[in-house]
Amino acid sequence: MNTTTVLGLVAAILTTSSFLPQALKTIRTKNTGGISLFMYSLFSLGTLMWLIYGWYSDNLPIMVANAVTLIFAVVVLFYKIKFK
Repeated sequence: MNTTTVLGLVAAILTTSSFLPQALKTIRTKNTGGISLFMYSLFSLGTLMWLIYGWYSDNLPIMVANAVTLIFAVVVLFYKIKFK
């Protein structure tokens, strides 16, 4: 694994892990009042597109970061819709 890939993976871990506290808080409290449905919908779609891009370009850091981020974002989005 080259330095560029390691750098990308570290960046992916840092940015992706930033979504974990929001997802956990949303799951725990079921309070989604301060969360924008439109923003999370756009964000989830964009993350899915980045994941597809990473797949087609064979870019591991992009695939890993966006796969995990998509899971967190979809969980928050699901709770936003379910507990509206």
